Amino acid sequence: QVQLVESGGGLVQAGGSLNLTCVASRNIFTFQFNTMSWHRQTPGNEREFVASLSGGGITDMSDSVKGRFAIARDTAQNTVFLQMNNLRPEDTAIYSCSTLWYGKNYWGRGTQVTVSS
Repeated sequence: QVQLVESGGGLVQAGGSLNLTCVASRNIFTFQFNTMSWHRQTPGNEREFVASLSGGGITDMSDSVKGRFAIARDTAQNTVFLQMNNLRPEDTAIYSCSTLWYGKNYWGRGTQVTVSS
């Protein structure tokens, strides 16, 4: 089993930046097909994919955040980061971290990001 803990959310003005952190309780990136991902969700809407990073170093980003967000990792600390720049009010959501760890999915509780106009 894997526990995930997110942090770094908060309130920021449009155009500002936040850096989210997700720490896993297990080694994730030592296996190339394990991944850590970020998703976001607003009330009444489905969860939306934001970004992912695999143990093999492959990244994937949603078109809605390309050029503004970046995903990175600290393999030794079992940590993934989501650097969010030029934030917009429509980025307001609960951001959750997940991992696909040897074929099993695990989720964190999420962290709230609120962008004011």
